Amino acid sequence: MNHNPIIVALDYESAQEASGLVARLGGQIDFYKVGMELYAAAGMGFVRELRAQGKQVFLDMKFYDIPETVRRAVCVAVRSGVQFLTVHGSGPVMRAAAEGKGSSDLKLLAVTVLTSFDREDINDLGYPCEVHDLVDLRVRKALDSGLEGIVASPLDAARVRQIAGPDMILVTPGVRSAGNAKADQKRVATPAEAIRDGADYVVMGRQITRAPDPAAEVARVLEEITAGSRV
Repeated sequence: MNHNPIIVALDYESAQEASGLVARLGGQIDFYKVGMELYAAAGMGFVRELRAQGKQVFLDMKFYDIPETVRRAVCVAVRSGVQFLTVHGSGPVMRAAAEGKGSSDLKLLAVTVLTSFDREDINDLGYPCEVHDLVDLRVRKALDSGLEGIVASPLDAARVRQIAGPDMILVTPGVRSAGNAKADQKRVATPAEAIRDGADYVVMGRQITRAPDPAAEVARVLEEITAGSRV
């Protein structure tokens, strides 16, 4: 890797907690994910605080609404200076998001299937197919809609990379080092496996944020990824 592929998920209920971790990690991590919990607590003000510190921000909002609402929301997100923004992998939603982004540098990422979902879950939503079939469909729709990236399980990474080609950004949540609990995730792999199979970035939360020494854990994971790339 010619860049640090770790995006740390700031899954906290307050800006104070999130800022504390960012300070502890210092220059080791440049990319942070702000999801619904932290956004509900601290909003775009905290996003701008991260940007003011020179950090890159993955705003994981998974926008899913009528096209005009999505378009307008993306227009607002562009002004914050975030690098990545997620939208639902639905054709009308993705096309509206692409329109809202315009010529800005924002990278729109299509969410395929959540890593906490398995076949039973997608059948419950009315999709009578295998998980990988729905993932593949949404990857192709993202390509057709002009999006720059994909969010997918590391178990789907190799196949997604084959479909999407070399230029599509591939971000994989559901990443755990061997021996770490899966928690609420169902389709997971190790960071080294995800990178080996074509991911550009791995999103990691509790393994790092709840470690006794988060900075040491980041260093250990980077070593794991480097070692895995030599296999």
